[in-house]
Amino acid sequence: MKHHILLAEDDFDYASILKQYLEFSGFNVTWAKDGKEALRIFSDTKPDICILDVMMPHMDGFTLAENIIDKHPETPFIFLTAKSFKEDKIKGLRLGADDYVVKPFEVEELILRIQNILRRSQKPVVTNAPEANVLSIGTYVFDGDNYTLSHEKITHQITEKDAHLIRFLYANKNKLVKREDILKEIWGNDDFFSGRSMDVFISRLRKYFSEDPDISIPSVRGLGFKFNTKNE
Repeated sequence: MKHHILLAEDDFDYASILKQYLEFSGFNVTWAKDGKEALRIFSDTKPDICILDVMMPHMDGFTLAENIIDKHPETPFIFLTAKSFKEDKIKGLRLGADDYVVKPFEVEELILRIQNILRRSQKPVVTNAPEANVLSIGTYVFDGDNYTLSHEKITHQITEKDAHLIRFLYANKNKLVKREDILKEIWGNDDFFSGRSMDVFISRLRKYFSEDPDISIPSVRGLGFKFNTKNE
């Protein structure tokens, strides 16, 4: 069965060529010419992965990604952009992007990135974590089925990668977990982009767990991280 890609790109010529390459490589591709159209198509089709241009009329790629996360947080997405500004990359990473590709790029490289992301998103994360889908972590309740992390009256809607990272860190609680081990387990590789992405995700988890003073995720300089919880 072919994987379905939602391509959101307002440049007609560029999108036409990219769509042809992707279809030739064995994907089903639905092309949206702006962010609003892409969001409507996403709601109707639930694609396996989204490729989102950052600069689009009516709704930019970042806003589109936020809407996609609200509707279906486990759907992976890649940003395409003609910009190489650091702040744009960081913004994309904070939204949970699985990759960030700067134009111009080799289509073969994009296809490999897509295949790797789809492989990781469909492969179950193997850890020593409890099999229960709902876990009590300190004063929090982690619901792996509904992708939520709740604390009293606060409920955070998290992404699939957030959930995998929480499970992996919690399975190794109160001990050092090396950076390369986290990257290979959750991201599937330990390249520079994945490392930057992991740092952003760790920072986000620290904010999510900040309501419980007995939980901390300190960095061990040059080595990795620890998920400390005093009550367990």
